[in-house]
Amino acid sequence: MNYTGLIIAIITFIIIGVFHPIVIKSEYYFGTKCWWVFAIAGVLFITASLIVSNVILSPALGVLGCTCLWSIFELFEQKKRVEKGWFPKKE
Repeated sequence: MNYTGLIIAIITFIIIGVFHPIVIKSEYYFGTKCWWVFAIAGVLFITASLIVSNVILSPALGVLGCTCLWSIFELFEQKKRVEKGWFPKKE
């Protein structure tokens, strides 16, 4: 049996689940001005995924990189959610 796909799916699920609170906390403490950290991390992780030859680590790094890049969009969406009162605003 080949468990590679299942392992990658579980890793993807965990990465996305972990990034949800990271985006919320990042927007709360730093606002949207930390978007560039997600951009740099995303590019670095995607680049690493192209270099690594491991069958599980390479896709995991790619997912991590894409999640970092997607977090930029979510960071600005989180700002809108805070403005609507759905999440607390840092005073």
